[in-house]
Amino acid sequence: MAVIKPFKGLRPPVELVSKVASRPYDVLNSDEARTEAAGNPYTLLHIIKPEIDFPVGTDEHDEAVYQKAAANLNLWRNQNWLQKDSNESLYIYAQTMEGRTQYGIVGCASVDDYLTGVIRKHELTRNDKEEDRMKHVRITNANMEPVFFAYPAVKELDDIVANIVSNQSPVYDFVAEDGFGHHFWLVDEQQTIAKIVTLFAEIPATYVADGHHRTAAAALVGKEKRAANPAHTGDEEYNYFLAVHFPDNQLKIIDYNRTVKDLNGLTSVELIEKIGEDFDVRKIGKQIYKPNQLHTFSMYLDGEWYELATKIGRYNDNDPIGVLDVTILSNLILDKALGIKDLRTDKRVDFIGGIRGLGELSKRVDSGDMKVAFALYPVSMKQLIDIADSGNIMPPKTTWFEPKLRSGLVVHELD
Repeated sequence: MAVIKPFKGLRPPVELVSKVASRPYDVLNSDEARTEAAGNPYTLLHIIKPEIDFPVGTDEHDEAVYQKAAANLNLWRNQNWLQKDSNESLYIYAQTMEGRTQYGIVGCASVDDYLTGVIRKHELTRNDKEEDRMKHVRITNANMEPVFFAYPAVKELDDIVANIVSNQSPVYDFVAEDGFGHHFWLVDEQQTIAKIVTLFAEIPATYVADGHHRTAAAALVGKEKRAANPAHTGDEEYNYFLAVHFPDNQLKIIDYNRTVKDLNGLTSVELIEKIGEDFDVRKIGKQIYKPNQLHTFSMYLDGEWYELATKIGRYNDNDPIGVLDVTILSNLILDKALGIKDLRTDKRVDFIGGIRGLGELSKRVDSGDMKVAFALYPVSMKQLIDIADSGNIMPPKTTWFEPKLRSGLVVHELD
């Protein structure tokens, strides 16, 4: 059964929140983070991307960079740019994008739930990325950024959230530079907290939607701290980590597309013929074509868009991984036609989040940087949950959730 725990959050004052709050560490490279932080001494990017405080070209994994994260966190505390709540609380975090609002419950998830599989994942993690986040958690002794969880929607929880939102003013309410709205409520009434905790205890599993590496790192650092503490009781803050829990029926997954640098020695005509063995190929023309159903793809090649409809019998409806469009594309086109065997290591393939639009695919190809691009129909939340429940793992770069959580609205300290 799922655990959610209230905690004493470390938060920015209202007048600074829009300046402190930042995009997550993993959606910006170092140069982009420098640009985004320019002229803003308050942004959390100085803590989650501390290489921006060093000369351009500094290795973001240098020990001095991690030390800078800890020093900056101390500075933010000392300057009262982050202030600790007096009482253990839960929080409501709502995000508005394109007229749609999703409401998450912010609280601490349990290290034990991750280790025992109550928190379920759908992606593999890489050891180097895990270790990077583990170092960051160790040196700051905090979960600076939340992870993004989903849970099977519960009407009673929806009603509690709706009541809070309707009857309390948000402590934060701002629109970020990308146009997305962020709204944040404090939940410190003990009876309400107890009810939320009780209702979560009846939920059989929660799901990592976004932030697999942060989740793994937080849980593994908690495990390390247990082993290093001879007086460990299980009640310490390091047994928990920061998460925002959204009901599954409010979330929307958008497409995650692929571009490829070359045609594996084939001409364009030969590639189309090869693809035609497994797909019905229809030329669309210059107008952008977006897939409108499962098992249908679009391809951009030589300035033209094509519809690729998978032929019957080319996938197994009873295989939760094999039926995914990312698997169909990988097996029947990227591997079979283009010779890409491992999406995690092959440098010929790149991934483009759907938030950038399909125009980004044609732009990459028209520039000569890439030779061909493929757009996919998005995975559903049901598919994600079915795969996580079955213990299977999705292929890399399958899901893209939007909007991303803003970092810096609340921080969880491990002591």
